[in-house]
Amino acid sequence: MVITIPNDIKSEFEGYDYIITWINKYKDVKNTEIIFDFSRVTFLEANLCALIGTIFEIIETGKNKISLQNIKPQVEIILRKNEFLIPFGFSKILDNNGTVLIYKKFTPNDDLGFNNYITTQLLKKPQFPSHSDKLGKEITRNIFEIYENARTHGQCDFIHTCGQFYPKKPDKPLHFTIVDKGVNIKQNVSAFFNIDLNAADAIDWAMKKGNTTKTGDTSGGLGLAVIFEFIKLNKGKIQVISSDGFYEYKNGNVTKKRLGSIFEGTIVNIKFNLNDLNHYSLGNEDEYFENIF
Repeated sequence: MVITIPNDIKSEFEGYDYIITWINKYKDVKNTEIIFDFSRVTFLEANLCALIGTIFEIIETGKNKISLQNIKPQVEIILRKNEFLIPFGFSKILDNNGTVLIYKKFTPNDDLGFNNYITTQLLKKPQFPSHSDKLGKEITRNIFEIYENARTHGQCDFIHTCGQFYPKKPDKPLHFTIVDKGVNIKQNVSAFFNIDLNAADAIDWAMKKGNTTKTGDTSGGLGLAVIFEFIKLNKGKIQVISSDGFYEYKNGNVTKKRLGSIFEGTIVNIKFNLNDLNHYSLGNEDEYFENIF
């Protein structure tokens, strides 16, 4: 079976909608050799490797064999730099320009590995907005909460991460994506309230500071309060996709939409604006800087 990947899928509603429809079309295929044909792809937002890697994980659970063909040189270079192609027999290329966050999939018990990834791949990027050590730890803790939720609620085998930095664009965006497959936010929040919620509304609720489905020692909510405030000031973007819900915060506005099909898991994509010369700190720090709170 040959699956042809379309060109220029982006981290936008239409791109997610297409990919999730695509997942559902092939998720029940079993015991088949599946070839992914990249011949049409001239550009790929490399942070989406986290989602493509999740697709491969879903397909491999059906005891299918995956191979790739016809990858154009400019796409191959990026996917070798971020190490996505290494399991398929390609060698790594050094990222001398510092534009990639490597593709990585973490087992749910690899707390140390995931924390090290956030610190080394994201916060220590030389162009990442200046911030205090305390804020850096809070951002790390917030992102770790996404991982923690995937572990406790998602019932998944792996959490996939990847990112890409575009230094030539005006706002120098850095896209950072985390994906898990498993129990989605709609299921968790609906069960918490014992009502059937719209998926986008469930995500919206989970994004609010203080809202959580946590009971006892079980994690809950998305835990993005500090990052959310940081993104507001940084003029970045947050997208969350779960079940058939799409949520996006950008430029002070929230957009909620319904996807054409259901994704059994959660996608979180955060766009940081690296063309930002402010220094950020927590509001309770004794520093004369622009504060987050």
